[in-house]
Amino acid sequence: MSSETLILIPARMASTRLPGKPLADIGGMPMIVRVMRRAEEAGVGPVLVATDSPEIAAAITGAGGRAVMTRADHTTGSDRIFEAMEKADPDRRAKIIVNVQGDFPMLQGADIRAALSPLADPAVDIATLAMEITEEAERTDPNTVKAVCSPVAPGRFRALYFTRATAPSGEGPLYHHIGLYAYRRAALARFVALPPSALEVRERLEQLRALEAGMRIDVALTTNVIFGVDTQEHLDKARALLG
Repeated sequence: MSSETLILIPARMASTRLPGKPLADIGGMPMIVRVMRRAEEAGVGPVLVATDSPEIAAAITGAGGRAVMTRADHTTGSDRIFEAMEKADPDRRAKIIVNVQGDFPMLQGADIRAALSPLADPAVDIATLAMEITEEAERTDPNTVKAVCSPVAPGRFRALYFTRATAPSGEGPLYHHIGLYAYRRAALARFVALPPSALEVRERLEQLRALEAGMRIDVALTTNVIFGVDTQEHLDKARALLG
């Protein structure tokens, strides 16, 4: 470790809706390798893939990347990256840990840099991304998580809540939360030590655990189109866009 920022990409083969998706080919490259390349393009620090799968690890190392083997019993990506962080950086040199989802093939390096920007404010524990919703169907789609937030600076908001409902009500933009997180190391350690919270369980949104514990999450806006590949339809769309 020679950087204060460490990017970790959790990946597992056991997706319920699209098994084996990290190795799905997109434009002649496994999806997990494509995401790794985008993370490397950010140029902010080392990039490692945290996985429990020898197949994923082999694809990463075969592409010249680095993989960290983790336990198979993790229930969340946050738990997986915490274990990987402890293994990859036992000297605790990394102060910022970036959790990049392994199923975000549309991600750009600039998006990772944007997600880091709110951490310039020492009051912020966790930073993340959102983009304005432009498709009417997404406003009411429970699979499109909305960030309810208050502006603090141009292109930056403080998160007040995250929900699958259509919120806030009234006239004005809605924001689609993109599940990429930049944690201060101490914030990640605190977060994974907390038990699941009531609203987290109800909404099935892990980030609510941090808000309920009084941790501050700030949101940077991106104009790039980013979506997670969770279904065959998503995979077909990513292949069409990335060719």
